Amino acid sequence: MAVVIDRKEIYRYLGYRGQEADEVTQVLVEACVEELLTAADPKVVVREYVVNHLEDGTIDCGNFQVKSKNLAKNLGGCDRVLLMAVTLGLGVDRLLVKYGKLQVSKAVILQAASAAMIEAFCNECCLKWKQEYEHNGLYLRPRYSPGYGDFSLEYQPSILNELDAARQIGITLTDGGLMLPTKSVTAVIGVSTEKGFCYVEGCESCGNKTCDYRRA
Repeated sequence: MAVVIDRKEIYRYLGYRGQEADEVTQVLVEACVEELLTAADPKVVVREYVVNHLEDGTIDCGNFQVKSKNLAKNLGGCDRVLLMAVTLGLGVDRLLVKYGKLQVSKAVILQAASAAMIEAFCNECCLKWKQEYEHNGLYLRPRYSPGYGDFSLEYQPSILNELDAARQIGITLTDGGLMLPTKSVTAVIGVSTEKGFCYVEGCESCGNKTCDYRRA
């Protein structure tokens, strides 16, 4: 899948708000995007599960169980969910390490560009699934990732194990709980027969209102 990287998102991650980057920065951004697109190997794995909402607030997907008020609210009225994991691959990590040693200015821009790229890849995958499900009269809720609200990062290993993400797309966890490759994302997406739910993602789904990188 060819991923289209939104340049506005790159500049947002770089801290440009209400101002235009100088010409030197713009040229460097384009050079970084070109290298990133060459190094990246975007991959995705997704599976559908029946979901049961238990009386104690637990969301039961069989082998995967979560207790989170925020996620339960997001999945209200859903009897199925999608578990997803995406990654840009180890080539991006190697690129970040390379320029972290050789050229810090490039490393900073590549961090911003790869963040924008993984978000764009997630959005493209979700849009594809959204269209497929709507064709069958079903509707997707916003994707919700561990770390949002009270949906703890402690559930990350369960999602990756359930998806067999290490074998399928090469995502593993460090002893400290960080995903490798670093530019990887997991999320839960509700599947509902109800249409009247806003389809949003990213900042709109996150409860951290004071984040420096939040969209206006």
